[in-house]
Amino acid sequence: METEIRFDPEFARDLLLEIAREESLDELWKKVVRRILKRPGVARVRIWMVRKGDICATCIRRKDCPDQTRCLHAVADASHLLDREEEEEYVNLTDAYARIPIGFGAAGKIAATGKQWILRDVDKDPKELAYIDWLKREKIRGFNGVPIIFKGEVLGVIAVFNRHNIPEDVAAWARIFADHIAGAVANARAFEQIQQLKSQLEQQNAYLQEEVVEAKAFGDLIGQSAALRQIVSQIDLVAPTDASVLILGETGTGKELVAHEIHHRSLRKDRPMIRVNCASIPKELYESEFFGHAKGAFTGAIKDRAGRFEAAQGGTLFLDEIGEVPLELQGKLLRALQEKSFERVGEDRTRFADVRIIAATNRDLKKEVAAGRFREDLYYRLNVFPVQVAPLRDRTEDIAPLAQHFIKLSCKDLGCPRPRLTRAGIAQLENYDWPGNIRELRNVIERAVILARGGAMEFDLPNNAPVSTLPSRKLQTEEEASREFLTEAEMQQRERENLLAVLGKTNWKIKGADGAAELLGIKPTTLLSRIKAMGLKNHR
Repeated sequence: METEIRFDPEFARDLLLEIAREESLDELWKKVVRRILKRPGVARVRIWMVRKGDICATCIRRKDCPDQTRCLHAVADASHLLDREEEEEYVNLTDAYARIPIGFGAAGKIAATGKQWILRDVDKDPKELAYIDWLKREKIRGFNGVPIIFKGEVLGVIAVFNRHNIPEDVAAWARIFADHIAGAVANARAFEQIQQLKSQLEQQNAYLQEEVVEAKAFGDLIGQSAALRQIVSQIDLVAPTDASVLILGETGTGKELVAHEIHHRSLRKDRPMIRVNCASIPKELYESEFFGHAKGAFTGAIKDRAGRFEAAQGGTLFLDEIGEVPLELQGKLLRALQEKSFERVGEDRTRFADVRIIAATNRDLKKEVAAGRFREDLYYRLNVFPVQVAPLRDRTEDIAPLAQHFIKLSCKDLGCPRPRLTRAGIAQLENYDWPGNIRELRNVIERAVILARGGAMEFDLPNNAPVSTLPSRKLQTEEEASREFLTEAEMQQRERENLLAVLGKTNWKIKGADGAAELLGIKPTTLLSRIKAMGLKNHR
């Protein structure tokens, strides 16, 4: 019987080849225990790996564990049980031997010393295996415990329980196998780490791609146009300084977002940014809002109150709609900007505030200065670094990413299913003049999200006809170009050519996403009727 378990070269070759190609640790362990279990006389194979302590509070071996930061974790176990008919069984790895303290028992001492253990005649004297309750039942005679060592570090332990004693040649080859297994473990771990990093990078890339679509790495400024890139370039220039910034642009263009970006990219980003909407403050309360007031300074002043300058100490004060500040208060505001000092209403004490000023307006302050409604010295004090925010009609490339962004926000805020923004819909949005700019776009998107009910979005825009998303075609002759109109026959010919072009582009796909009907912005039934009326046929 002893000769039956002598070393088999073919077994060695097959095992080494099989584990060398494995890229998964779980599959590696399975292959190792399955292969070893096929050897004559092998009753059980178990593999532990050194890992951090994870169940120390409930572990039955806690009292035996000298170091609760790490222990042996069972990762694979297979056996031929005498009382079962199955050839092999993969048992639960949560039994009493699932965790073994480093230094405890045979496996623990192998992990602690890094030395192989061979025990013979275990049935007569279990020695270090005396704590294992199933040895006698399974008629175990031999034990071969081998450390898995890679670059001097013990990674784990392989334990083989045999119903025969362990021959000398098997003991020697077990050490060689363990070294190859250690290399396979290192390779599998490296591959899993690579796969994990790849997965993380893919997730990050997907996230970044979404962010780029939504924001083009411009923080809260969403878009991809040259006009927006110019704004961001200006922000990057002025943000690290303490220079005053005047943001100019029509209502609804996102001037406040520009102010926030300047603050977030500045050295004051960890301090507050306080916004004052100058257009919403009653005239008699301007001074109190800016500089605060003392108790009893006026009717209703029941306690001392700090103003916006004090609240913004060390940070940024954003004066939105600065053109609305009354002329009589502009002098006090100028002094606060120049000297960084002020007095609360009803108080003689001079206070100081280190704040950076960012102002915004939709007015032409030069004209306001010329008309005597805005102080020239205050204008020059604010206009150290002007930033012009282009209207949405001049940022056509930004409409699609802005629309996608507002769709996402609207679905989240309104609890609506995500609709589909078609190419025809994008063309319709891009063809509109947007007098209300980005604010109007968001309102239009919210309404369309509600009405779409998860389907294709449609937009009810004033004086806005659907446009073709196809490239313009220069079909006019010099004679046609000189005329101001087309005949009915010419109009029909143009429509026929346009339909053929879009049908060719979509391979005659009529319905659905990117179908001809969607590209044209019409219903599929309408398109089918026109195709039939014109006698168009698919010859492909």
